[in-house]
Amino acid sequence: MIISHKYKFIFIKTNKTAGTSVEIALSKFCGPDDIITPITADDEKIRKELGYPGPQNHLASLTNYGLKDIVRFVLTGKKKNKFYNHISAREVKMHVGQQVWDDYFKFCIERNPWDRVVSFYYWKYKSKSRPSIADYIKSKSWLALKHRGRELYTLNGQVAVNKICYFENLADELEVIRLQLGIPKMLSLPNAKSHFRKDKQSYRDILDKDSESIIAEVFSEEINLLGYTF
Repeated sequence: MIISHKYKFIFIKTNKTAGTSVEIALSKFCGPDDIITPITADDEKIRKELGYPGPQNHLASLTNYGLKDIVRFVLTGKKKNKFYNHISAREVKMHVGQQVWDDYFKFCIERNPWDRVVSFYYWKYKSKSRPSIADYIKSKSWLALKHRGRELYTLNGQVAVNKICYFENLADELEVIRLQLGIPKMLSLPNAKSHFRKDKQSYRDILDKDSESIIAEVFSEEINLLGYTF
């Protein structure tokens, strides 16, 4: 997640939508007062090698520490985050206040849900020792994608961002946003996490009819909102 006071935007980061790559690319243009949340150690390594700013201004002040936070800090040295990777629009709005929330351009990324679930499957099971995709879909252990998708960029069931970018047309979508915000150069997206999946078959060739129907039911709101088809 990134909040840029410099360019007045808020990037809400959904899951399995190239969010980390976009986050790294955006951080290049962040100023010292902007908020950048931490990503994984491997992804932070990519960001550092590119020479972009890393995590900053995301920690809670000591006055916001509860007893559990204090105990955890004493025992582990782990500090409390105010802003974090997949933070929701509701929490961001609460922290930044109504005026910033209204004034800043807010955007996120969505992805064809069938493709997104398949991508999550290969990310979760990085080795060949994995359940079949059909059994995995039936288990619905991928429902975290719902929580780290639509539920992040809506408030009371209503879309709360100014723009939802299509993953399938991401470069063009980001260029429109860049020009609107006045960011001086095109965003160059690193291929963060792309190495996890070796099988590049289309989701259409991977999912059976039952799997297609289960995913369609779970993500019916996203499909209706954005016009996705199998």
